[in-house]
Amino acid sequence: IFNQKSNRFYKIVIIGVKELKHTEALLKAEKFQQKMEKIAQNDYWRPQYHIAAPANWINDPNGFCFYKGEYHLFYQYHPYSSQWGPMHWGHVASKDLADWEHRPIALAPTDEYDKDGCFSGSAIENDGKLYLLYTGHVDLDNSNGGNDRIETQCLAVSDDGKHFEKVENNPVIKALPENLNIRTEHFRDPKVWKHGDWYYTVVGVQTKEESGQVVVYKSQDLINWEFLNIMATSSVKENLGFMWECPNFAEVNGHEALILSPQGVKSEGNKFLNLHQSGYFLGKMDYNTGIFERENDFEMLDYGFDFYAPQIMQDEKNNRCLMIGWLAMWESEMPEQEEGWAGMMSIPRVLEVKNNKVYSLPIPELKKLRKNNVNYDVNLVQNCILEGINGDCYELNTVFDLTKANGFNLKLRVSENEETVISYDKNSKIFKLNRDKSGKGVTGEREAKVNLQDEKIYLQIFSDYSSLEIFINGGEYVISSRIYPMQEATGIVFEPIGEIKAKIDFSEM
Repeated sequence: IFNQKSNRFYKIVIIGVKELKHTEALLKAEKFQQKMEKIAQNDYWRPQYHIAAPANWINDPNGFCFYKGEYHLFYQYHPYSSQWGPMHWGHVASKDLADWEHRPIALAPTDEYDKDGCFSGSAIENDGKLYLLYTGHVDLDNSNGGNDRIETQCLAVSDDGKHFEKVENNPVIKALPENLNIRTEHFRDPKVWKHGDWYYTVVGVQTKEESGQVVVYKSQDLINWEFLNIMATSSVKENLGFMWECPNFAEVNGHEALILSPQGVKSEGNKFLNLHQSGYFLGKMDYNTGIFERENDFEMLDYGFDFYAPQIMQDEKNNRCLMIGWLAMWESEMPEQEEGWAGMMSIPRVLEVKNNKVYSLPIPELKKLRKNNVNYDVNLVQNCILEGINGDCYELNTVFDLTKANGFNLKLRVSENEETVISYDKNSKIFKLNRDKSGKGVTGEREAKVNLQDEKIYLQIFSDYSSLEIFINGGEYVISSRIYPMQEATGIVFEPIGEIKAKIDFSEM
């Protein structure tokens, strides 16, 4: 509108009742978050360089993407409590994947189709706009039996990557075809991508016999979706769990992978010990039939205690596939809840396929956070502490030549009463992480069978107050864990079993 008196044009924005309701819910959540942030930010265990919400509960990463010159990550968020609750979408953004900035909460559960939660989903750019495809969750009264929830796929859109409006057509995917052998109440976590002229989304489901599947839909406009096929499935005879959550279709240096988080995989010896797992199949996607042909057995992405619901993004800017996961696990101890927050994200990882296996490497952008670097090139023949190598927030890189050794213990976050122990036995080839003395609320051990490379083992270790991420032999294996030591637990002790020729590179972060 042009105002002749002021000689200016004015833009009038008409907000509908639904948009107003959503805006009010977001503002209310932001206000409460700001109040709780003052408490949560004072906790010692808050991460220095990992993503965490300003306060209260987070879980799955969502909407990992690149839009308008920035990387964006959303996450499942309950802004009113450090316990799980009705899911919102929190939001952070970064120009370099190392320094992250909090943005306004993106989604709140305000409509009939998502009133009990805006569950996990993904993001994609189309015609300069950013679209969020997510699961709308509604709880039902199941006192008389029957389905206990309704899950549909919904869409929100933004012109600026900060403020999102839910589309009028929601839910854009209302239900599964009736002739499928699928429990309709388990239908969640859409991951969208584009191939040719079509958009595709894979969604996790459960069969009536309670085994995992993923289905795939296609669309040309992100609004109107057509069921294509059951993309991949398991049988009750396979040890692949009762539900496949958070599926991702990934293109990794010329290979195709289906990444997912199956619930209910049974332990096999010292493997699959967590409540739920995250892993992958390599294979080939047939876009005509919508079927993904598996080429290998299910393989874990992380052998530690805490890594779930990873989400990938195709980083076209740098021609690579990135992954980030929730650095926690359902039903785990979370001592930080007493301090007004819960959960964090892993560091972003670059995926590569080598020898028909997915490797996970820390993103090189994290190098910019290094400071006060210390290097050693030494022979380790007895237990020792090296000057300048200690702390609680650091990156530690080591190359151990075990030609004359039978293994080692590497003790991190050491104090008089606490230690987190990494060990390797050359005869059994077993690499272990033990957190029996890692601080409040956590115990246990995780392991992987690791072959040496020309008698050497390569470790890249990231410590961040209440977490450890250990990358072994260039990302062939990763072991991640939350730990909760006291503030004085900053020691690092090298314990060779024999003589070890060692290259050690340490940086504070």
